[in-house]
This record gives sequence, C-alpha cells and structure tokens, in this order.
Amino acid sequence: MKFGTFYEHQMPRPWKEGAELKLFRDALDQVELADRLGIDHMWEVEHHFLEEYAHSSAPEIFLAACSQRTEQIRLGHGIVLLPPAYNHPARVAERIATLDLVSNGRVEFGTGESSAELELGGFRIPRADKRNMWQESLGAIARMFVEDPFLGHQGKYFEMPVRNVVPKPVQKPHPPLWVACSRRETIHLAAKLGIGALTFAFVSPEEARQWVTDYYTTLENECEPIGYAINPNIAIVTGFMTDEDAEKARLAGEEGLKFFSYALAHHYVFGKHQPGKTDIWQNYKSSPIALPGMDGSNSCVGSPDQIRTRLKEYEDAGVDQVVFISQAGNNKHEDICASLELFARKVMPEFKEREQKRRREKAAKMAPILEKAMKRKPEPSIPKPEGPVIVQAGMLP
Repeated sequence: MKFGTFYEHQMPRPWKEGAELKLFRDALDQVELADRLGIDHMWEVEHHFLEEYAHSSAPEIFLAACSQRTEQIRLGHGIVLLPPAYNHPARVAERIATLDLVSNGRVEFGTGESSAELELGGFRIPRADKRNMWQESLGAIARMFVEDPFLGHQGKYFEMPVRNVVPKPVQKPHPPLWVACSRRETIHLAAKLGIGALTFAFVSPEEARQWVTDYYTTLENECEPIGYAINPNIAIVTGFMTDEDAEKARLAGEEGLKFFSYALAHHYVFGKHQPGKTDIWQNYKSSPIALPGMDGSNSCVGSPDQIRTRLKEYEDAGVDQVVFISQAGNNKHEDICASLELFARKVMPEFKEREQKRRREKAAKMAPILEKAMKRKPEPSIPKPEGPVIVQAGMLP
C-alpha cells in the first residue's frame, strides 16, 4: 500500500497579516519533508471561493513549486475541475503536460467537477450538466495528450478546431487518470472508464472493502477506457496525526479534522454563506458538528501502533493508497512535520516492504484484464478535416 499527503490550504478566521504566506510556505516545507521521508504521493485540490475551507485555487502553481523542491514524490492534482467554464480543456492539457515535463514525469492527473454552489454559481455552471461536462472534457484532453495534431472536437459543451496541443507529457501515453469519488455510484463510473478512484467519503475499512470489490469487479467486466492507458487504483482519504502518546496525537489533530468536516459540510451540505462575511470558524466553535466518519472514528489519529493497526485493515481490504489529511483547521506545522517523521520511522517501512511484492502480484493479475478492457475502448468521434492551413490576418501588435 502506498501513502500520500493532501492539501486544501485551510485557513480558518480570523485572518492575520501574512497568514496566507505562512500557510503556503509551510505546505511547501511539508511536501519537501514528505519527499525526503519516502512518502509516495502528495495531492493538491482545486477549489474556488470556498473561504477558510480551501485557499487552493491555482493548484498548478503550487504543484510546479513542489516539483522544484522534490525529487521522487508523485505530484497529484486532487483534482482539476474540468467543466470548461472552470478550465478550457486545451489549457488543462497544456498545464498537465508542462508540469509533467518540469517534474520529470511525476504527475498524477486527478479530475472532477465539484458540487459546491459557490463554485458552480460563480462560474455559471448548471448543476445538471456538470457530470457530462467533466466526461466530455476528460475524453478530449486524453486525445490532446496523444494526437499530433489534435484533430478537433465538436461536442455539446465545447468546440475546438484542429490544433497541435503542445507540449506533450513525459509519461506515455499520458499521466495516470483519476476522478474524485464520494459515492459508490462514482466508484462504478471510475471503473467503467478505466481511471483511478480518489475517494473522499472517509469510509471505514469494512466499507472500503466493498468499494474495492465493486471497483475491480466493474473494471474487469464493464471497463471501456476513456484514456489510452488504464489506472486501476483506489485511494482513500483519511485524517492523520500521530505521537507516541495517543492522547497528544488526538489533541493535536482531532479538532483540525472536525473543522475540516464542518467546513466541508458548510460549503457542500447545509451552509448559508455570505462571501467575505460568514465566519465559518466561529460558527464551528458554536456548533461543532462532524459528518459521519469524520469525527476521528475512521481516521489515522493516535499512536504509531494504533495507526499501524488501522492501516493494516485498509491494506487487507485491498486499498492501493491511503492519503493523509493533516493540514486541517488550525493544526500546527510543527505537529504535522513531527507526525510525518514518526510515521516514516515507526510505521511506513513494513508497508513499503510488502508493497513491492503486492505490486508485482497485482500487475500479473491485472495484465490480461487490462488487455481485454483496452480492446473495448470505443473509437472517438473525431472530425476528419483536410489538414487546414491557418492564414494570419492583421499586423503585429
């Protein structure tokens, strides 16, 4: 089983001068530390206007900075918002390929659509269309990675003429594709399209086992890949903080996780938000409600022995990667770094040792399944132009 870290760049009110600068600098230091410790992945969200909960509106910039301060860690978009009003598909393809180049082929291309009204409404995206927008965009972007030139697209949600989308990514045919999942319905969709499932449901090991079974059963029997390579993986996200003293770990990490839960629910479930005015932290302190599974019960918060036991349950359930949330609420940079160091020293080595064997066995098992699935890949509906010549009009500026 692999391990990752996860960043929303949370910043509860009240906001002090220089707080955002420290937030980002601390996060860069944490990613650099994770790389040195041998953590496999780091994941960075894209959200817009979600005050306090996520100040990560330009993940491509943060990930590019991470690429220059690290050597081995995989750099994950967790996720890029794909409805075209957020990001034009060609711009996404260009940014992902460029990041893959400057990181020497370390990009994980996670995708999604969001369901927060602040985001959807801010970009005038109809809620009823967002899933179809995501799928149309992802299919076109996968083609942009491999077609030379890209033969154009005429769809319901965007159109584009023939252009050579450059640069091309280092990883061939393209970086691994993922999608954000918070429901079993999306797990099935991920498997049908042959992409990794990055799950944000904070499921228990027992629930994770069912999600894993659903995913791999669907992939084997129904997969018609949307990309040009299949990424058969399930990653689950969970809270994280550790200390030799379990109570210290709980005190250091549990409130941050509960605020994460509350702020998530505020923006996605029950909140009434006035931009620039609503104080989510104060509301949380007045009524600290936690979503099911995000009250610490399904999290990796505790002593190294407790975390080892919980991770072994996820490993036994067939989870491919566990992604740790520790940058949450007002969790301290020093506690986050100390937890990563203790985890890498006391817990991670035995999982790393088993991972090599697991990866070989999985690759052998999946090879014929993936081969059959790739043969089911549908032919894209592509315009057949006559190789147009673009004639410039006008003068130099």
